Amino acid sequence: MILKALYDYYHRCGDLAPIGMEFKEIAFVIVIDETGKFLRLEDCRIDNKNAKKFLVVKGARTSAPKPYLFWDNVEYVLNYTPAHKEILSDENNTKLINSIKKSKIKHDLFVAQCEKIAQKYSSNKAFKAVTLFYKNDGIDKLKDSDLWEEIEKKPSVNLSFRINGSMQIVAEDELLRGLSFDNGEYDSPKAICLITGNSSQFVNTTTATPIIGSQAVAKLVAFQVNSGYDSYGKSKGSNATISTEAESCYTTALNRLLQKNSLNKFTIGNRTFVFWASSNSETSKQAESCFYNFLTNVKSDDPNRRIHEVRQVFNAIYSGKLTSNDNDKFYILGLAPNSARIAVIYWKETTIKDFAEKILKHFEDMEINDTRKERKPYYGVYNMISTIALQGKESNVSPNLIEAIIKSIIEGTPYPYSLFSACLRRIKAETDKDIFVSRASIIKAYLNRKISNHKKIEKMLDRSNDNIGYLCGRLFATMVKIQEEANNISTIRERYMNSASTTPAAVFANLLNLSIHHEEKLVPGRKVQLEKLKSEIVEKISGDGFPAHLDINDQARFFVGYYHQRQDFFTKKEDKDSNE
Repeated sequence: MILKALYDYYHRCGDLAPIGMEFKEIAFVIVIDETGKFLRLEDCRIDNKNAKKFLVVKGARTSAPKPYLFWDNVEYVLNYTPAHKEILSDENNTKLINSIKKSKIKHDLFVAQCEKIAQKYSSNKAFKAVTLFYKNDGIDKLKDSDLWEEIEKKPSVNLSFRINGSMQIVAEDELLRGLSFDNGEYDSPKAICLITGNSSQFVNTTTATPIIGSQAVAKLVAFQVNSGYDSYGKSKGSNATISTEAESCYTTALNRLLQKNSLNKFTIGNRTFVFWASSNSETSKQAESCFYNFLTNVKSDDPNRRIHEVRQVFNAIYSGKLTSNDNDKFYILGLAPNSARIAVIYWKETTIKDFAEKILKHFEDMEINDTRKERKPYYGVYNMISTIALQGKESNVSPNLIEAIIKSIIEGTPYPYSLFSACLRRIKAETDKDIFVSRASIIKAYLNRKISNHKKIEKMLDRSNDNIGYLCGRLFATMVKIQEEANNISTIRERYMNSASTTPAAVFANLLNLSIHHEEKLVPGRKVQLEKLKSEIVEKISGDGFPAHLDINDQARFFVGYYHQRQDFFTKKEDKDSNE
């Protein structure tokens, strides 16, 4: 299912590398003439992290040494590793000696392959020139180049060759495209491809699709020999036959999704998630773009507008304003490094309309009254994480929690308890601040999804809500407001909020007495208004009085009640009427 979806994505894109080819970053090009004479090194780096991409023949490599076609890393092309430099001061270091030996093996394989191809295409002057480069001690001359120090600093980069005066590198020669997937060394029999269902030649090993934290040769589909995965005398690709064409398609598609600056990817710790739509329609493209904006902290002059656009697009998809077929799918694939392979940790396949419904449900559950003048967004995943994190830093939050939040949104399931408890901890730790809208919305969303047998928490102040925690929160907010207007301070919140939200009976009698003294300082009309509000709330409380203790859910309702009542003080009457 996963491979088929990736295979279809390759054909959907239409602008990916041709089958059997791939775009590869090559940092330096060795310029030679037709006699193999070294002329110069060309720097193809764009910056410290990126280099120009060239269309080359795709190669499949396992842990065993195996060169690519006229392009590879510094070890293969130039027989150089940092060990060559380090051993000068430590000649008897066994580890360095073994590293140099391995480098020599890789290099010899690369040179031998170049000679083999040059013999096969004897009329090709470029192939022959590369072999002559090595025969004429071209590597020694190259090391005298001014750019050699740059290669020594980063010997993991890729190199290739170019004949002076030519517009393309040798690795781009069209003759190379005629070689088989396994560089002409493996000619498999035909079998039924598990992706396409067609009979064709299948691959023995698959192309690397590395992710963050994995080895460079890590693959989505890998085969082990003599490890319990062989059957009926078959080994490697014979156990699960994938045609060369299908393999090239799905690996090219996955590498596109995983590439740097991909807008179809997000990472959490060492876990990588990619997402894509099955259709090439404008609706699908907007769904992909908006999901990326929803998940990531994209810098913007108006971040609230960006989140608002996300909601508008998904609402248009769900309502039918942006049309989509029932067969239009949306896929989310979660990957994690696992030794030399890649582990699939999450897979979601749904229709675009159902996916839009889940995102809109999140917006609905998180929506709460907000009277701030500068209404910064609080619906996005990044905003949710930062509001519960110590010092607001995403790095202080466990990746497992972030992953759980995203999955709950995608699946439409209750939000994780760890999100809820972390939110309560931050509120209780920062009583010197009023309750943030983002924290109140998280509590509202968690309780409404998790607990179905209680009254649903509304977006705005709910005067009919008689939950004791909610009422205590409203009452506490009222008394804080009375003190603020009387003395222009709010010491009640800082001193008593935590105890009022956990053990109301221990503090509310004293708080009520204090509020009476504060009311005496108010102007008569305002005094009557706040006294009336306080009486209305107290009348809803049970005759048994304030409870000795509130459980964790009612503590949360206390904070929402407090927030709702505080927001109501700053909400204009016409706004209240329009929302009732």
